[in-house]
Amino acid sequence: MAITTEVTVATALSGGNLILLGVLTYVWAQNYRRFRTPLVLGLLLFSLVLLLENLVAVYFFFAEAMLYGYEPIVHRVMLVLRGLQFLALVSLVYVTLK
Repeated sequence: MAITTEVTVATALSGGNLILLGVLTYVWAQNYRRFRTPLVLGLLLFSLVLLLENLVAVYFFFAEAMLYGYEPIVHRVMLVLRGLQFLALVSLVYVTLK
């Protein structure tokens, strides 16, 4: 199977999501060590779950047995979803670092 442009861009967005989630995980881990509140622990767990999800997504983008199928519409949908997640994470990182 040839890797389409949509899959390549979606993979790049997942890589960007991993970087943003790494920043959030670091900040929230530091905050949890300092404050020990359930809210910060929830945010930390949220970032860890999304980090794992994006790692699995990147793996399957490169896997021979493509999880996202061979249909071009599936590639476009995954691209849109990864893009939306990227925008959400950018806004979350922005307000977290403010």
